[in-house]
Amino acid sequence: MSGMTESLVVIVVGLVLIAAGALLGLKFGVAAPLLLTAVGVGASFLPMFTDISIEPEWVLEGLLPPLLYSASVAMPSMNFRREFGAISGLSIALVVATSLALGIFFMFAIPGLGFAWGVALGAIISPTDAVATSIIRQAPVSKRVMALLDGESLLNDATALVLLRTAIVATASAFSIWGMVGTFAWSVAVAAVVGVIVGALNLAVRARISDPAVNTVLSFTVPFLASIPTDLLGGSGLVAAVVAGLATGFRAPRELSPESRLSDTQNWRTVELVLEGAVFLTMGLQIKTIVAAVVDLHGNVILACLVALGALVLTLLIRAGYVTALLGLLRRRARRRARTQPRLQDIQEKMTTDEGRQLALDRLNTRPGRPRTVRDLDRFMTRITRSLADVDYFLRQPLGWRDGSIVVWAGMRGAVTVAAAQTLPESTPQRSVLVLIAVVVALASLVVQGGTIGALVGHLTGSSETDDEDEQTTAQRRRLRELLRAASETVPNSSSTGHRSPDMGQPPTEKAHHVAVLNAQRDALLDARDDGTFDAELLEDELANLDAAQIAIEMREREVG
Repeated sequence: MSGMTESLVVIVVGLVLIAAGALLGLKFGVAAPLLLTAVGVGASFLPMFTDISIEPEWVLEGLLPPLLYSASVAMPSMNFRREFGAISGLSIALVVATSLALGIFFMFAIPGLGFAWGVALGAIISPTDAVATSIIRQAPVSKRVMALLDGESLLNDATALVLLRTAIVATASAFSIWGMVGTFAWSVAVAAVVGVIVGALNLAVRARISDPAVNTVLSFTVPFLASIPTDLLGGSGLVAAVVAGLATGFRAPRELSPESRLSDTQNWRTVELVLEGAVFLTMGLQIKTIVAAVVDLHGNVILACLVALGALVLTLLIRAGYVTALLGLLRRRARRRARTQPRLQDIQEKMTTDEGRQLALDRLNTRPGRPRTVRDLDRFMTRITRSLADVDYFLRQPLGWRDGSIVVWAGMRGAVTVAAAQTLPESTPQRSVLVLIAVVVALASLVVQGGTIGALVGHLTGSSETDDEDEQTTAQRRRLRELLRAASETVPNSSSTGHRSPDMGQPPTEKAHHVAVLNAQRDALLDARDDGTFDAELLEDELANLDAAQIAIEMREREVG
């Protein structure tokens, strides 16, 4: 069998295994990443995989950008904005604190390693894995918990990789916290600028292309158009891909056609399934080679495994302490916001009258600076509406100790940890041992945390909480129906008396009226999304329904055309 044929067979078998893992995981209630990792470990004993070596850059620069981009496009922008403070803390402060604590632990646990190399290994282990965290999506967790976990896993890789580079440089001089801060600030700033520009250009170009297939093909290039130039400029390509995804996800419903967005969603789900499966299969395939390298150099792997388990326990303890403090801060912030609610509601109520609006405008003009206009008043009212929606969001979905426990236990490590460990320079002292420690931490995290998170969520989530959520959802759906009805009434009704041919089914004017109603309803939903007055998931469902209705109308029109 030729080399090309062998490669094709491996690819085909890999795709079949990924599909089978997804189906079996759903059927037996086992996370697909665990199944695929186990399959990868088993396959590593086959002759064709004996000397397999996966370049870590393929994972960090080839697989991660599209995965993070896809996740960020799908993430509700309003939830990300509301939880940004907590997400930033988990992505930056927690990663730095965990890396430094692990640096001290490794310095004492591994003789001759030193603090800087310990911090480097700590940075590799500290971030949660966006792909591994996908396991939690199968469990019925609260929307706020999911927003925290998704946001954290989207951004913390940048902190970890910057810290890793800083620690490696420090091995030749001295470790500098301020040097790391400067490098991190530059890395994120460059990524943010490039990500926003690429996201805007992405929509500007794709809005002019009517073919959904071509549109989706162009979308596959976006994460790399953001990450590659950012990396060349010394920034974080992963953060750039995330920012481009957030910018795209926020504006796409207003800029792209329903068919293009539906095509994007379906095709990106396929890409996610294949890339996530490839990540965990390759992770399993590498474990045998990594273990064999340590055995050849040091005789056994027991010490490395014990150190890895100790590091995982320490990581979870630090995470538990940080999340406990974070929940306290979030509760205090919610109480502080609740105290502002009556005053904001009073302002909003007064602004419903012409006299109230004029009085508010006069008060705005008493402040120094340029004269305020009606447009400034409208922006002020928008801020009031969003502030009230934020208060309602935090009061309606408080985070308790159960949610905190899920946030702690759902912070899993995965293939990113394995890939980052293999980027350690060949001159790293006891490199094979450090790589093995990272692999054992990732594997133990997936097996222990990933294998029990479903049972933990089921135990902590009570039926009363589910009933409360159902009541809130029902009330919001009722308000959504009223919003859609009001939006449809703003469109003048078409009183068509034209000839109705049997082929056409309904007159063109009536079709145009239906599309106009759908557009008005979509605009109303997107305005509500921007104001945050409804749950993001409910809005997404309603937007999907509107898109499906519009696509059906356009397909019927093409059929009769």
